[in-house]
This record gives sequence, structure tokens and C-alpha cells, in this order.
Amino acid sequence: MQLLLFKVFSDLAETSSFSQAARLNSVTQSAVSQQIKALEQRFGSRLIERGKRNFSLTPEGLVFLGAAREILSVVGDLDARLGEMRETVAGDLRLAAVLSVGLHELPAYTRQFMRQHPQVKIHTDYLRSSEVYTAVLSGKADAGFVAYPVARRGLACEVIWRDRLVVVCSPSHRLARRARVALSDLSGEKFIAFATDQPTRKALDRALRAARVSIRPQMEFDNVETVKRTVEIGDAVSILPQATLANEQRAGSLVPIGITGADIWRPVGVITRRNRTGSPALLEFLELLRAGQMPGKLAKR
Repeated sequence: MQLLLFKVFSDLAETSSFSQAARLNSVTQSAVSQQIKALEQRFGSRLIERGKRNFSLTPEGLVFLGAAREILSVVGDLDARLGEMRETVAGDLRLAAVLSVGLHELPAYTRQFMRQHPQVKIHTDYLRSSEVYTAVLSGKADAGFVAYPVARRGLACEVIWRDRLVVVCSPSHRLARRARVALSDLSGEKFIAFATDQPTRKALDRALRAARVSIRPQMEFDNVETVKRTVEIGDAVSILPQATLANEQRAGSLVPIGITGADIWRPVGVITRRNRTGSPALLEFLELLRAGQMPGKLAKR
């Protein structure tokens, strides 16, 4: 049964006027009469007295009016409660991120967000790049964070910051005392690379080919932490996001070196489901990311 029928009957009882009930519900007076007849047929009872000068309800009509008011009250309360939920920043926020972003980029933002919105509980899963897209598309994650983001069917992407890429080596390496190096200085160097399916690896391969630089890949790994540990204990170099090196730079275990003549940046983006509004928590978190600018990053252009 349509909710409008209860509303029309309640307004008719309160105003004692078919014309006013019609005006309050943006229908014709004839439509009000037809709806009342439909209600009487549905319940097999007369609800209003007809043929009298003064409008009145039958005993059955009084019972129906009480029920109609209860139904309308429940629906009104539900609207209010749902409205509060739409405005309240609370609940779970599920994120998926590649390891380098999840460990080094997101924590500053998630900590700030939880300070501002203590009713939100954030869960972060660390996945490979392809798995992040799958998690968001399937609904297992509200948002995903990857390097070199690409819009895919059913997904939207937005670059939220860019990480500077730098050469990195151990303090004992011959390049460690250099403030900056050119990509050509890496020719012939032992190189610790990302796995071939990683977006950052593909971008670095393109940059090295464009500079006509030939390196000697020694090992390949699918995450930045393993690359760093391998560079620390060997005589090889790598190219990594500067934002991931803060701890090692403070400890003196790795040396970041700027790249001359090749201003290389790694775009980091957020992946969300296309045409989905998202929870208040997700929307607020995205606004925080868009407004933030961390050291070593450039805001989105």
C-alpha cells in the first residue's frame, strides 16, 4: 500500500476538507475521493460518514486514523535517523594500498583523520597494485591507493599527490657522496628493481630507455621494503620514492641522491567506485587528502 494513502487520509481527517487534503498532497479533489474509496474497498469498511453536513469519521475510520498516524510517525522518525547517519562521520573506513603508500604515505593522514573523527575506525589492507583495483571494484575496500593510477571500468581515479623519485644507495657506495647524479651515471651499475609487473618499474624502464641508460638488474622485488633492505646490504643502487626513505635517511643506512636532468615524479592516486556517493567517512577522508600537502610531495596540478 502506498504511503501517500495514509498521508491523504490523515490530512483529510485533520482538515475535514477534501479540497484542502488535495492541496496538501498536490493531487485533485477527485483523486482524494478515489483514494478514500480504494481504502474502504481494501478494508471492507466505511471510514467516513457521507451525506451529512459535518465531516466525521466512522469508528473504523478512527481506528484507521490512529494506525495511519503511527505509520507516518515511524516513517518520519526513520527519515530523521537516516538523515543523521548521512551527516554523521562514523563507522568503518576500509582502505587498500600498495605497501609503499600504505606504510609511508597514508599514516599521517589516517592519524589526523582519526583525531578529527574518533568515531571512525580505519582498516588498511596492503596489497599488490592489481589487487587494490580488485578490492575496490568488489566492494571489499572503500578506496584504494596505487602508484600511476589508471581509470578502469566501474572505477574512478584521482591523483592526490606526487612523490619525487631519487637514486638510493648504501653509504659505502661510490655515488654516496654525490648530491645529484644523472641517469647516465647509473650505466653499468648493479640495480635492484621492482618486479616487471609493477607500475613504478614500467615507468622507470621507460625513463631509462629514453635516457639510453643500460643498467644491470641484480634482483627484482614486488615491494619497496625488500628493495631497501637489499640495497642496504649490497653494492647496488635503486630508484625509489623519496617519501619512503625517511627512516633509513635518519638512521644513515641509505643515502638518497637527486636526479639531474630528469625530474622524475611518481603519481599516487586514490581509486573509488564510479557513480557511488560513498559514506560520510569516505567523503571526509578524500577531502582531507585533497587538502593536504606533505613534505616531498607536490599537490595535484
